[in-house]
Amino acid sequence: MGTPTQTDPPSKGGWKSAIFIICVETAERFAYYGVAGNLISYLTNVLGQPTTTAAKNVNIWRGVSSFFPPLGAFIADSYLGRFNTILISTIIYLLGLLLLTVSVSIDSLKHNQIAFFLFLYILSVGEGGHKPCVQTFAADQFDDELPKEKEAKSSFFNWWYLGLVVGATTAILVVIYVEDNVGWGIGFGIMAAVVAAALGLFLVGSGTYRREVPIGSPFTRVAQVLVAAVKKRRVPSKDSNFC
Repeated sequence: MGTPTQTDPPSKGGWKSAIFIICVETAERFAYYGVAGNLISYLTNVLGQPTTTAAKNVNIWRGVSSFFPPLGAFIADSYLGRFNTILISTIIYLLGLLLLTVSVSIDSLKHNQIAFFLFLYILSVGEGGHKPCVQTFAADQFDDELPKEKEAKSSFFNWWYLGLVVGATTAILVVIYVEDNVGWGIGFGIMAAVVAAALGLFLVGSGTYRREVPIGSPFTRVAQVLVAAVKKRRVPSKDSNFC
């Protein structure tokens, strides 16, 4: 992703902004591991898929999900900016969790594989916009030209990864237990509630963020070079006129 041009006054940003972004990332990791960590169990025990089929479907879901972040980065750099991309993608992610909660809770949908996988891939779309932007957007809140903020930025990454570990570990210890022993609907509902709360906190801090104007994606420039090279591949070189 390219290095954007800052458009906000230096009074914005810093820890007062970064803390809200850490919250939304922790919630996303919490929800992701809550879904992915027990997905095979749901496919085999509820949808009745053989273990090999369930494992294949989980791998396909993870593989397809890996294609969305480059698209999300392109959209953020070229059109929407990081803040808007994170906001929209988090709303999509929350929508997917809410639909999954309904899917695993209502008897008429519990065994509907088409509905379940459709809602599952909505999560992939949301993650695709969230994943390439959120850490960079958080780092944007610290100005390397200011000594205090440069020092705070180093500390920020420690807290950032702590948030990731807390989110993932809590999901594995709590959500998966709830899904297996209390109910799938409650487990998915907890994840949706956490993401909704994090989205609210992210919006609370919206007035404090440093935002950058989209300047275009490096993918676009690379594509332009490739297209120009293809168009000129048959143009004779000036040196070819000399023996």
